Amino acid sequence: MTERVSPRTFRVVALSAPTERDRTKLFLQRYIEHFPAGGEVVIFDRSWYNRAGVERVMGYTKEKDVERFLENVPKFERWLVESGIILIKLWLEVGQEEQERRFRQRIDDPLRQWKLSPMDIKSYSRWHDYSRARDAMFDATSHPFAPWFLIHSDDKKRARLNGIKHILSQIPYGRIKRDKVKLPKRSDKKSYKEKLNLHKVKLVQDAF
Repeated sequence: MTERVSPRTFRVVALSAPTERDRTKLFLQRYIEHFPAGGEVVIFDRSWYNRAGVERVMGYTKEKDVERFLENVPKFERWLVESGIILIKLWLEVGQEEQERRFRQRIDDPLRQWKLSPMDIKSYSRWHDYSRARDAMFDATSHPFAPWFLIHSDDKKRARLNGIKHILSQIPYGRIKRDKVKLPKRSDKKSYKEKLNLHKVKLVQDAF
């Protein structure tokens, strides 16, 4: 999604587990700190909905706090939308068989093992608990002003294309006219004498 866009205006935010200091903040505070300014796009790779998902299923949050979150987060999201933020909530749905195939592939491939975290292993056996948590989250937090959109994601390429197409359909945009860039002339080469000292600088060996 960010491959062809400027990192100056597109940011991906993937927050790690909260620190001791983070735990003393308002729950949504650490997310608000990363919100976009005008003309920017922020993609949250995992968002405040961790509270309704992994935190709930794995018992990291008290059930009363989860219920309070589900009750109050629509109010928060209505405020975001009314403030001018375009909020797009995407759920990437992967089936049981495809999830198992990916996990086994990561177990066997040393180039992909880093993708399999201890939390993934713990969560593997909790499929139906996560499904129930997802259903409750959709029921409580999908509203006309900030609906959930589900993308079937067993096919990664199709899911990415569908996600990009959907996001573009939600954002009003137009083609930008840009002046053609002309490179200026370089400075006079006679004014520079090559002084690169290869005794001081080590060259990286060509791998090919």
